[in-house]
Amino acid sequence: MYHKGNKVSLLPLQAFDECIQNICDKLTYCTLELYKNIIRELPPTPSKFHYIFNLRDLSRVYNGMVMTNTEQYTEIKLFVRVWRNECLRVFHDRLINETDKTLVQGHIKNLIQEHFSEDLEYIMRDPILFGDYRNTLVESEPRVYEDIQDYEASHALFREILEEYNEVKTQMKLVLFDDALEHLTRVHRTIRMNRGHALLVGVGGSGKQSLTKLAAYTAGCEVFEITLSRGYNETAFREDLKVLYHKLAIENKKTVFLFTDAHVAEEGFLELINNMLTSGMVPALFADDEKESVLNQLREEALKMGSGPSKESIWQFFVNKSANNLHIVLGMSPVGDTLRTRCRNFPGLVNNTGIDWFLPWPPQALLAVAQSFLGESSMIPEEHLTQVINHVCMVHSSVGEYSKLFLQKLRRSNYVTPKNYLDFISTYASLLEDKDAYILSQCKRLEGGLDKLKEASVQLKELNVKLAHQKVVLAEKSSACEILLQEICTNTAVAEEKKTMAEDKAKEIEEQNKVIAVEKADAESSLAEALPALEAARIALQDLEKSDVTEIRSFAKPPKQVQAVCECILVMRGYKEISWKSAKGMMSEANFLRSLMEMDCDSIHTSQVKTVRGFLKSLNTTLEEMQAISRAGAGMLKFVEAVMGYCDVAKEIKPKREQVARLERNFFQSKRELERIQNELEAIQKELGALGEKYDSAISEKQQLQKEAEVMERRLIAADKLISGLGSENERWTEDLEELKQRRVRLLGDCLVCAAFLSYEGAFSWDFRNEMVYEVWQRDVVERGIPLSQPFRVESLLTDEVEISRWGSEGLPPDELSVQNGILTTRASRFPMCIDPQQQALNWIKKKEEKNNLKISSFNDPDFLKQLEMAIKYGFPFLFQDVDEYIDPVIDNVLEKNVKGAEGRQVIMLGDKEVDYDPNFKLYLNTKLSNPKYSPSVFGKAMVINYTVTLKGLEDQLLSVIVGFERKELEEQRERLIQETSENKRLLKDLEDSLLRELATSTGNMLDNVELVQTLEETKAKASEVFEKLKLAENTAVDIDKLRDGYRPAAKRGAILFFVLAEMALVNSMYQYSLASYLEVFDQSLRKSLPDSVLAKRLKNIMDTLTYNVYNYGCTGLFERHKLLFSFNMTIKMEQPEGRAPQEELEFFLKGNLSLEKSARKKPFPWLPDQGWEDIIRLAQLFPTEFGTLPDDMEKNPEEWKNWYDLDGPEQVPFPMKYKDNLTSFQKLLLLRCFRLDRVYRAVTDYVDITIGEKYVQPPVISFEAIFDQSSPNSPIVFILSPGSDPAGDLMKLTERLSFCSSRLKFLAMGQGQELVALQLLETAVTRGHWLMLQNCHLLVKWLKDLEKALEKITKPHPEFRLWLTTDPIMDFPIGILQKSLKVVTEPPNGLKLNMRATYFKISHQILTNCPHPAFCSLVYVLAFFHAVVQERRKYGKIGWNVPYDFNESDFLVCMEILNTYLTKAHTQGDEKIPWGSLKYLVGEVMYGGRAIDSFDRRILTVYMDEYLGDFLFDTFQPFHFYHSKDVDYKIPPDGPKDVYVAEIESLPLANTPEVFGLHPNAEIGYYTQAARDMWTHLIDLQPQTGESGGGISRDEYISQVAQDIQTKLPAVFDLDVIHKELGKEVQPTAVVLLQELERFNRLVQRMAAAG
Repeated sequence: MYHKGNKVSLLPLQAFDECIQNICDKLTYCTLELYKNIIRELPPTPSKFHYIFNLRDLSRVYNGMVMTNTEQYTEIKLFVRVWRNECLRVFHDRLINETDKTLVQGHIKNLIQEHFSEDLEYIMRDPILFGDYRNTLVESEPRVYEDIQDYEASHALFREILEEYNEVKTQMKLVLFDDALEHLTRVHRTIRMNRGHALLVGVGGSGKQSLTKLAAYTAGCEVFEITLSRGYNETAFREDLKVLYHKLAIENKKTVFLFTDAHVAEEGFLELINNMLTSGMVPALFADDEKESVLNQLREEALKMGSGPSKESIWQFFVNKSANNLHIVLGMSPVGDTLRTRCRNFPGLVNNTGIDWFLPWPPQALLAVAQSFLGESSMIPEEHLTQVINHVCMVHSSVGEYSKLFLQKLRRSNYVTPKNYLDFISTYASLLEDKDAYILSQCKRLEGGLDKLKEASVQLKELNVKLAHQKVVLAEKSSACEILLQEICTNTAVAEEKKTMAEDKAKEIEEQNKVIAVEKADAESSLAEALPALEAARIALQDLEKSDVTEIRSFAKPPKQVQAVCECILVMRGYKEISWKSAKGMMSEANFLRSLMEMDCDSIHTSQVKTVRGFLKSLNTTLEEMQAISRAGAGMLKFVEAVMGYCDVAKEIKPKREQVARLERNFFQSKRELERIQNELEAIQKELGALGEKYDSAISEKQQLQKEAEVMERRLIAADKLISGLGSENERWTEDLEELKQRRVRLLGDCLVCAAFLSYEGAFSWDFRNEMVYEVWQRDVVERGIPLSQPFRVESLLTDEVEISRWGSEGLPPDELSVQNGILTTRASRFPMCIDPQQQALNWIKKKEEKNNLKISSFNDPDFLKQLEMAIKYGFPFLFQDVDEYIDPVIDNVLEKNVKGAEGRQVIMLGDKEVDYDPNFKLYLNTKLSNPKYSPSVFGKAMVINYTVTLKGLEDQLLSVIVGFERKELEEQRERLIQETSENKRLLKDLEDSLLRELATSTGNMLDNVELVQTLEETKAKASEVFEKLKLAENTAVDIDKLRDGYRPAAKRGAILFFVLAEMALVNSMYQYSLASYLEVFDQSLRKSLPDSVLAKRLKNIMDTLTYNVYNYGCTGLFERHKLLFSFNMTIKMEQPEGRAPQEELEFFLKGNLSLEKSARKKPFPWLPDQGWEDIIRLAQLFPTEFGTLPDDMEKNPEEWKNWYDLDGPEQVPFPMKYKDNLTSFQKLLLLRCFRLDRVYRAVTDYVDITIGEKYVQPPVISFEAIFDQSSPNSPIVFILSPGSDPAGDLMKLTERLSFCSSRLKFLAMGQGQELVALQLLETAVTRGHWLMLQNCHLLVKWLKDLEKALEKITKPHPEFRLWLTTDPIMDFPIGILQKSLKVVTEPPNGLKLNMRATYFKISHQILTNCPHPAFCSLVYVLAFFHAVVQERRKYGKIGWNVPYDFNESDFLVCMEILNTYLTKAHTQGDEKIPWGSLKYLVGEVMYGGRAIDSFDRRILTVYMDEYLGDFLFDTFQPFHFYHSKDVDYKIPPDGPKDVYVAEIESLPLANTPEVFGLHPNAEIGYYTQAARDMWTHLIDLQPQTGESGGGISRDEYISQVAQDIQTKLPAVFDLDVIHKELGKEVQPTAVVLLQELERFNRLVQRMAAAG
């Protein structure tokens, strides 16, 4: 091996410097030494299954070393450092803990110190990072495998590479902390090696895939992954592999095939991977035609590369090329046994890969990641940043520790992965942001309201000042207005007087006017007669022309007539001189004619008229004559005559006219008087108007002032109302605002703890959550000085009372755990995976999301993907129910919320399909499994939430049931109160919001907004009313709770009993009970328990009835061997709350002394068992008060203890010394455990009997009528079969007894091909009310899931429908069916008395009276006794029967029929002799003996026949006894009805000694010892682990301790020479065998000693 290694090492190193070549021998020697040390000191173990080192690993060391080049490595120290790196990569990277890593590093250091001590410091310098990625981004530069020196350099290089990767590929957010750089460098090195493959082992979320993708990109490789879709199988996998090989060989692409455990849809996939790792190819991957196509595409290239032309050569070229381009990186989880099994089945996974074991992130990694994500956050103040980051790291580490404790104590898994850590950080950041924004908005809201109230307060002060001033001004204005008003009144009186005068004067004028008008009319009518002539004269004048006048004027001496006419005109015109000259002068006037025409005739005087008339008279000339003389003269004559005519008339009417003129004068005078008065009136009115305006102005001003005063008054009232009305609000809001500001500061710590709660706490139980959140994390936050609310509650930040009340109305229990679960379900960043054995979460989610169009499916539904796709697309909630431990990886992307795309259009990959993603989509997963074992990846992807009901939570629920039954009105009032309180709280919140909104949105002066003030008043009134209601409700709630608490003891008992029932599932997976079915038993117990007016008595009745009903209900579905366990567990659980049977005592009773070290005090008596003495010492140490002096007491009174120890039944007699009086019933069990293990089982029976009653150790007899009464159409009856049981016959008899038509009872024996038939029969039975019995369901376990679905779909079955199922007890029976079913175990009862009681229960009185023979009843009793004996003997193992036989009820029934037949025949024939021979033969040899295959067993049966059957049975002189002793007498009762025999059975003792069966008393020691051990084993499973059993150490450490303990006990080897001498020369054959065995034994001992 050395030479081979040396040779290998020398080959590639010949080009190196001589100094490097010279150290080859040393390095080879060091490598082999290291290899030997590792093989010796690190052997494979179950947890280190991959510690398999072979020559391949040596070659890998050298493969790494030949990646170096001559230019770079010129010094020894450089090359030795490479050697160290390669050894670490090959041997060290796969190690699973720091101890092993330190060991290997120590060996390497020692070897370097020994051979290269001068360069030790340089070679051993850490970190050691070798890779060729320095020039990754510079394609022109060659890659050199070199020492990267330190993390900073590596980080800088990979940061640059990551940035480029994110530009061209899907973005990855990686924090390159030191540990990540280590793993990245390792994976990159493996990929860069020729045909290098890697196995990366780490829990889900460790970063295996991300680092591989980056390493592949760095190495210049593409990444190939398969995408799982529904129904993805090996055929689909092979198709994907063809695509991969096409890339590798045809496209010549270097490819990393990334394959994780999530991709292992079938284990067969790993067979193909194994082939790829070992040979580079998958056998028979390509069909012949596909193979041909591949060869054709590669032929030319292969020939160029020197391959032969044959198909085989080209195929080999294809395989080699593919293998050279292929790098497989496997990402596996180390959790559970899966990886170990796979590595064992597929050795290539270990042998052909470089293994890199990912340990949990170190503290530096946690710090780096937290710093990266939180360091830049503006929400975290600088002074707290470091402490916040340190706390985040502490939380993550603490969850890991608590997860170990959780597994140890409760055997429940919780995995904490880096994914949880990242989720924690992102949840913290988003929670901080959201809550800060929310508080900020709340602050603004309150500030808005307070500002308005402040504004109102300021206005109130201003208004008071203004109003006082306004009142003074208003008073002044009012008096000024009064003075004005008086002045106006005076003036108005004067004006009124004047007005009256004016009116009177106007009337007078009007009268005058009327008189004038009459007079005037009269005068004018007279005048009118003259006027036409005058007018005619004037017209005549018009006819004259100027020339005519000129003509007259020209006369020196005019005609006499003309002169006379002219003189008349002169007179008329009032000329003094009457002459022609004057006339000529007159006529020479320019407008002479016009002046004539316009002459005022009225002004002509009477004298003038006289004169003119004289002239005319003297003229004595007619008009015609004048016409002849002178045309102008004629015209003037005519005019003169006319005027004279007019003057005559005018003379007559002159008085009238004068009268008229006088009247008119008076009229005008009056008119002037009137005008004067009117002017005065007008002046007064103007003055009045001015005064009026002045008054109006004053009044208006006064009104304005009045109005302003009123507004001010109103505003004052409004402000007063606001300030006094909202005074309490103002105070509260001010406090709230201050509190909010404080809360905003405290958000830093609050969100920190809440984010941790949301990210980590889902899977933990209530106790663990409480301790982690409120003790560890909260204390750490406070100690670090990070602001935190006090008292801090998770609920106060993450939800509110209104929401909790709504959840309650939707069916979520109101206890704190359920509320926390509600928060986790609705607020966590991951989709919830509810562990929900009682289906409370399922019912809540269904109710909660019902209105949102919830879609429900399961992974067994063929179309679940289609439904899920629709839900994702349209934003509906989706619920996967009945999820088991396998979650289809096809939904991984949905679980991880791997959403791509921007806000506008988001998509998600569902399997191989891209689906539009609606952000409203919610996914819920729900499992009925009470303790599922999910992988770490599930914990990383989903929020695993433990919905298992707690004792306290169930107690509260049952309390509601009891109070609802006992005090319905009280419970209704409480529920109503809860509803009202919830509604009122919501209303109060809404009203407050309304108040603040109204205040904030009011515009203008809010004091004028009457509506606002009114609304605020109403709102305030309502709020006060609601507040009062809430106060009242609070008091009422206290009263109601006080009354309800009276019933709490019964609720507590009910909760305890449910948990006792539920825990039985840990004993056998068939014992599944749902809360719903338990509640039916609970209701039934309430109805059947005796009523009593005294509460204490009523409670006792309820508790007794309930306890017994639950016992009966449980026992019906339990095997006999578990019934006492059930009773005992029930007793303990009921005793412990009362302070009896404390947990410490119970722990000792179950486990005894577990110490591997022997006690220093030697065992005083040889008769005492070794372990017994160790237990006694431990008992004395644990309970010094009761047992402190026990070892001393024993040594003082050995005789008394020995006598007690030797008794057949020590538990039945008083204990020695003081222990008979000083111990409780349970403590006596502890003492008995130390001495007589074989009597513990009997003592437990006695303990149950003493503590809760004998009926709890006498399980009920299975009655099919009772089973039928308890059943319903919705719950199937499941018969859990035991050997020899056949319920079908009993069911047929039941139909007869119930007169149920036998044709409606359908049987179907399940088996291959019966699935559809069964479902069709079920469908028919449901609709028609048949009874359907499906037998042997265990043969079709997978189909039972379909049956479960079919049962769930049944909504309205026929009331007579019943489904009966029979099955063997199996692990995989669907929990859903078991939980809702009534389980029945048909197995003979344990104990002679109970067996006979069960037998007689099924014998009717009619059967016993059918046979007329007087001996029949007695012989039936003998037969029943015999039947019980042969069945009871089975429990004694080989002592009872050499072969265990399934004697069953049918054997007894047939024998009874035989008995009936023979005795009836004998009686009919009058034969007094009973045919004993025939009966013995048929019963002993045929019916029972027919089963016996062992001759000794048949002999026993024959003896029993001889002992139990014969005339001696009826011998009165010497009565027959089956068994007789001083304590008990098993005899045949006197002949009589059935009741006599039943009474005899009831008088028998519950327990019997083996002597009754004819066995030695010691026969039961083995049975009882094993029974006690089995019971302890199961009870230990039911207890929370206290850590005593393992002391907090790991499984490997525990095994190591046991191994060391065994080593210390190894005996010395036998001296064979001495033995030879003792045997002498004549050695017998047996002695030869002995010597051979001793020789082998010596070898075994020596090997075991050496192994240490």
